[in-house]
Amino acid sequence: MEQYRCENLFDLHHTLAAPILEGEYPWDALGDLGDWIAELGPTLPAEEYEERQPGVWVARDAKIAPGAFITAPCIIGAGTEVRNGAFLRGSALIGKRCVIGNSTEVKNAILFDEVKVPHYNYVGDSVLGWRVHLGAGTVLSNTRCDREKVVVRTDPPVTTNRRKLGAVLGDGCEVGCNCVLNPGTVMGRGCIVYPLTSVRGVWGADSRVSGKR
Repeated sequence: MEQYRCENLFDLHHTLAAPILEGEYPWDALGDLGDWIAELGPTLPAEEYEERQPGVWVARDAKIAPGAFITAPCIIGAGTEVRNGAFLRGSALIGKRCVIGNSTEVKNAILFDEVKVPHYNYVGDSVLGWRVHLGAGTVLSNTRCDREKVVVRTDPPVTTNRRKLGAVLGDGCEVGCNCVLNPGTVMGRGCIVYPLTSVRGVWGADSRVSGKR
């Protein structure tokens, strides 16, 4: 499991969440993420961020479309674009130069700098590392069908004690269009998932994952 600790998946220089990710497994940071964002927001530099509504801090040069809907607590970094129809459903920490696209929903998630989730994506209870990209229609499923606690399927399996956990994607992962990443999926840095693939389990760095048999 050591390779799936935060320092082995991410360059922590690319997120404000570094203090809650250092020395942890990524899912451990999600339990109190909303409270942590609410505490961090008022400490952000006023010359860089403004509180556009209670509990929502947005970098002054971020672009927020009029049709985007954002609920607190939330932080949106410099140079990020939140497009029309995006839904940031609270407890979302969005890094710098990200794209949150049309009909994309994000909740209780950490997006590192330069993450792109541009078209019809669902990102719930997940951690996306630096420069991760999700193709159109990709879903990070965060709840098991039997509603049991999510298990990360290492050897031996690790129970996270979370009923909701989506995916953890290391820096530079690329996921093709219309993929489903099942609850508790963990992927190391630089993985590629080909379109129309259903993914589960744990994948090492630079893996190539295809739904074709």
